[in-house]
Amino acid sequence: MPKSDPFEQHTERYEDWFDTHEDAYQSEVEALERLVPQPGFGVEIGVGSARFAAPLEMRVGLDPAEEMLARARERGIDVVEGVAESLPFRDETFDTALIVTTICFVDDIPQTLAEARRILRPDGSLVIGYIDKNSPVGQIYQEKKSENPFYREAVFVSTDELVQALESAGFSEFEFVQTIYHWPGEIDEPEPIQEGYGEGSFVGIKATT
Repeated sequence: MPKSDPFEQHTERYEDWFDTHEDAYQSEVEALERLVPQPGFGVEIGVGSARFAAPLEMRVGLDPAEEMLARARERGIDVVEGVAESLPFRDETFDTALIVTTICFVDDIPQTLAEARRILRPDGSLVIGYIDKNSPVGQIYQEKKSENPFYREAVFVSTDELVQALESAGFSEFEFVQTIYHWPGEIDEPEPIQEGYGEGSFVGIKATT
């Protein structure tokens, strides 16, 4: 079952995080912009309130939470209710598929990645942004997940685990960026963005076939 109840019930708390942690949020957006400079016809899977879809110029957003879709619609996104494991789109529809801070909430990562590949055009790209479970922030999130309504049921993954899952889904070309080197509440200016992974807690992967 999709882990959407907390996002339906705590929509304002979700939105407040981005306003309170503006510099961390902007660092994540700018990191992902390096991977999606020209998204073409793009979809965000797990769009939430479109905090990433809107600045990254995705046209379509999918999410199981109606309250989130209402916010995404207000930000100019064409919204569709659904889940990542069974995308209601035809094969080879999109140039870019985006999954940001969502991979830890899906029920089936292999099926999610297979579906993302199915809806991408032959020269399309899948871009995933997430908190690496082996990073400092990832470790704190896991330690305190019982205290957070959003992360209580989340299953975090490492970059190596995600790359392995992507390869199994048929992706073979990868590009990495990273940012967020401090606890988000301690960040008071944009964080550096670097290639690769292993230092920053927020990692972006661009995967192509």
